[in-house]
Amino acid sequence: MNTLEALILGIVQGITEFLPVSSSGHLVLLQKIFGINEPALVFDTAVHGGTLIAVLVVLRQDIWNILRRIFQPLTLYIIIATIPAVIAALLFKDRIEAAFTSGAFLGFAFLATSALLFFSEKLHRFSQKPGGYPARLEAATPGKFQDEMKWIDALVIGLFQAVAIIPGISRSGATISAGLYRRLNRDFAARFSFLLSIPTILGALVLQGKDLVKAGAAEAGAASAASLGIGPIPLAAGVLSACIVAFFSIRLTLKIVRERSLLGFALYTGILGILVLADKFCTHFFF
Repeated sequence: MNTLEALILGIVQGITEFLPVSSSGHLVLLQKIFGINEPALVFDTAVHGGTLIAVLVVLRQDIWNILRRIFQPLTLYIIIATIPAVIAALLFKDRIEAAFTSGAFLGFAFLATSALLFFSEKLHRFSQKPGGYPARLEAATPGKFQDEMKWIDALVIGLFQAVAIIPGISRSGATISAGLYRRLNRDFAARFSFLLSIPTILGALVLQGKDLVKAGAAEAGAASAASLGIGPIPLAAGVLSACIVAFFSIRLTLKIVRERSLLGFALYTGILGILVLADKFCTHFFF
């Protein structure tokens, strides 16, 4: 992998990790379009670390509030919402990823994300303001805040996150949609989704780290990066671009969820799913 490829993949990872459009689906699609081989494990691990830094910076106040009083309901809710995804990943991740090589699988997963975003937004609008929203949603739809959240809300969000282990289904889209379905405040639903991304990314780093140790990367340092298909300069470019772009992606997503709606993302992923399926069954340019 050269520096330009690493830069592109880092940017795509940073943008799509937190926008509700599926980072895994976009990375696979990009690799197909440009003929880029699957990124080296060390690269994938590193860019996840970059996005983790971004979410820690943006949500530093939320994280500090949790750390100052670790034994609080929000901590329990994060644990409850994380457990279903852990169980699903341990039981099904390998089989799901094996099936994901199919363009049909990717196309239908994008359509599933589109449907999830569309119906959660419509249900939230109906439950709050049947007549529709004004331009700034937050003032019209306060919803439930942190102190009104219940354990069942966290469990439902966790179940949606478990479904999002399927590549092509957006993790942030699924968890924000679940939060809206449970009538959470829009800003809090997005923030809770991003707080959930921290244990999720940390878990991915741990699993990938174990694979790196098996591959001998932990002992070889920079030399192992080259042996796994990427040198230190492309690696740094990918991590830096993922971190910087993810920082702005998180802030943009928070603003959109708070003030606009998810219907634009639903339209985008719906069109993308149709195009992927059209290529898979008709044109065969990439699949």
